[in-house]
Amino acid sequence: MIENSGIWVVSDVDGTLMDHSYDLTPAKETINLLQELSIPIILCTSKTAAEVKVIRKELNLTDPYIVENGGAIYGESLTKVNGEIILGEKYEILEKILSNISNEINYELQPLNNISNLEATKLTGLKGHSLELMRDRHWSMPFLNPPETKEQEINACCKKFNVEIFRGNRMSHMLSINSNKGKAIDALKSYSNNPNIKIIGLGDSPNDLPLLLKSDYKIVIPSPSGPNLNLLDKLSDCKFTLASEPNGYGWKSEINKLVNKLVFSK
Repeated sequence: MIENSGIWVVSDVDGTLMDHSYDLTPAKETINLLQELSIPIILCTSKTAAEVKVIRKELNLTDPYIVENGGAIYGESLTKVNGEIILGEKYEILEKILSNISNEINYELQPLNNISNLEATKLTGLKGHSLELMRDRHWSMPFLNPPETKEQEINACCKKFNVEIFRGNRMSHMLSINSNKGKAIDALKSYSNNPNIKIIGLGDSPNDLPLLLKSDYKIVIPSPSGPNLNLLDKLSDCKFTLASEPNGYGWKSEINKLVNKLVFSK
């Protein structure tokens, strides 16, 4: 389907498609509409493949999906590459790099997978089996947000170790320089051999910046307390739409407006 479609919806998940209580209900009706129109819905998230499989099943999605902030693309329809496109570096290698950066800046950067279940639940709201799925990580290294005073030192180390760090609303994510959400979109476009595709991109935090920069229609989704000001600042030179409602409600509203404009008004 992605090879023939004129429009893709490429969406972040946490804080964008759903709120942080993981409620997908507000977006479901619009997802059904997109499916009726044969418009692919490509989830593009920091979540693991194991987590996304659960969401895809609930939403009855069959399109390719981008996981671990662009570390990999999976999908049953990616038959030419045996169902996967790997862009990221292995978790074990990223773990060593994070440790090396910690030594260089004299501050211990804590991998998300290394904190206790109680701490992880407090940070993410996930419990039990959902925590196990979150920890099933292969191509990225999420870690607790460091003090902002350390960011300049950390960024200098990134160049040395050929990695990038994206600061999200709840945690930071370290990736190989060969992988981020934007590079994953480029890889999927190349695979589909569909250079004229128009992309509706939706995100809520700075780690969605590469996604939004690759999108023809950029939609920023706010939280109930307002938009991420850091993301808005990074998009200041771009044309983008700030949704008037938070999370899935804003997602639904802005997608419906664009579908009416791009499909039904022709």
